[in-house]
Amino acid sequence: MEIVNFNMQRMTIRQKFLKNVYPLFSIYKKLFGNGSKILANKENIRPAESFYTLSVRLINGQELKFDELIGKKVLLVNTASNCGFTAQYRDLERLYENKKDKLIVVGFPANDFKEQEKGSDEEIAQFCASSFGITFPLAKKNCVVKGPKQQDVYKWLTNREKNGWNSYQPSWNFAKYLVNEQGVLINYFGPGVLPLGKEIKQAIDE
Repeated sequence: MEIVNFNMQRMTIRQKFLKNVYPLFSIYKKLFGNGSKILANKENIRPAESFYTLSVRLINGQELKFDELIGKKVLLVNTASNCGFTAQYRDLERLYENKKDKLIVVGFPANDFKEQEKGSDEEIAQFCASSFGITFPLAKKNCVVKGPKQQDVYKWLTNREKNGWNSYQPSWNFAKYLVNEQGVLINYFGPGVLPLGKEIKQAIDE
């Protein structure tokens, strides 16, 4: 019992530290990394395979069918609990609450970058609820980068033969893909592009 409690305390300290350094980490990624990358579907190329045929198993065991999302923009974000960008959970929740009439956010916990999401689905759900009050849907933990284990939604997001134009995969945790009300992928935003920043807000409001 003592060992378990120590590990939990150490994780909490780490997460608090990452939350405090988040502003500096965001600036560093924007200046020196590819965290500020933005891609846009300027020609409004429609997908070869419909976004609305997809579905995802959520962290609570329920299935979210994407044909239930017709008429709303969808922001899909790969997340992690122990990343310099983890504090973006807070802003993603605010964005979701502020734009709920026109937007749904879907989080995809993944352990693809430096093992920053080691927890179980239950641990992830508890962390997101207790630390950030997350109410938007979270998928079960899966793989978002290209490879044999890549989750089906991300196979669509990162394959131009499916989505019509984009093959760029997440460069790090908290990369963001925006799909419009008709199921067209319209943007990729790098991890350093802030959820409440002007770039994402403008894309949602267009």
